[in-house]
Amino acid sequence: MSDKVYDVIIVGGGPAGLSAALVLGRCRRSVLICDSGQSRNAWSVSLNGYLTREGIHPKEFLAIGRRELEPYGVEWKHTEIVSSVCRGDGLFEIATIEGESLTSKKLILATGLQDYWPEMPGARAFYGTSIHHCPYCDGWESRDKPLVAYGLGRVAVGLSMSLKTWSPDVTLCTDGTNRLTREDREKLERNGIKVRTEKITRAKGTESQLEHLVFNGGEELPCQAMFFSMASVQRSDLPQQLNCEFTAKGVVKSDNKQRTHVSGLYMAGDADRDAQQVIIAAAEGTKAAISINQELQNESYK
Repeated sequence: MSDKVYDVIIVGGGPAGLSAALVLGRCRRSVLICDSGQSRNAWSVSLNGYLTREGIHPKEFLAIGRRELEPYGVEWKHTEIVSSVCRGDGLFEIATIEGESLTSKKLILATGLQDYWPEMPGARAFYGTSIHHCPYCDGWESRDKPLVAYGLGRVAVGLSMSLKTWSPDVTLCTDGTNRLTREDREKLERNGIKVRTEKITRAKGTESQLEHLVFNGGEELPCQAMFFSMASVQRSDLPQQLNCEFTAKGVVKSDNKQRTHVSGLYMAGDADRDAQQVIIAAAEGTKAAISINQELQNESYK
């Protein structure tokens, strides 16, 4: 185990973690980022909705962020954190997958979420280019095209209504499930949304461009983009290990400064399931960093 005690260790080197590190580095805090390289938007070809960075490739965005940390002495470790405890002395001790132990006064979990993607044959080639989970991120690029809202049962009814903002041609596909209520169907019909409940056997297209969904029986539905509504889960089990409190929806409880119920532990980014936008994740990282710096200041007062 290293004898060094960092002011802050940040688990996760995405927008939330990088933003927190930038603020804390500028506050002259000793900061270590531990990142496994498993980015939620690794499939995406562009990052949208972030002022001054519109359309940038996600990898380029992260590379710029890392370069901007260099003047402030922020350390970086490419590793996966497999365990974490809050010790009796109030310090956090985390362990890397390689077996190294690291210690800090404060801990930020910016570990993000993991999405469940539609596992239909052929779909993987279109993930991030013409199959997406967020219309706020990718709806503009799909405007006025024939769109599909995908979800099992009733979960994508709201998504299909939302997609009407970007295109008049929306079809709701429930992939072999048929649990829509009469009220659902009437609402969809009133708003010009078509419904297909048949099982989808394949996604077809050219290179990265989705062009058709093939139903059981061979009929094809022309479409140029698909947005899906499926579950997402915490990418890391560190919140459970640290005995965080969770809401009924499985979200770690945190306040408006990103503090959890565990003293010194903060959540930032998609892992706390606020509106899931890169710019909001970065803002949450900044909020957490300011609060942590203030805590460290108060703890140093005589």
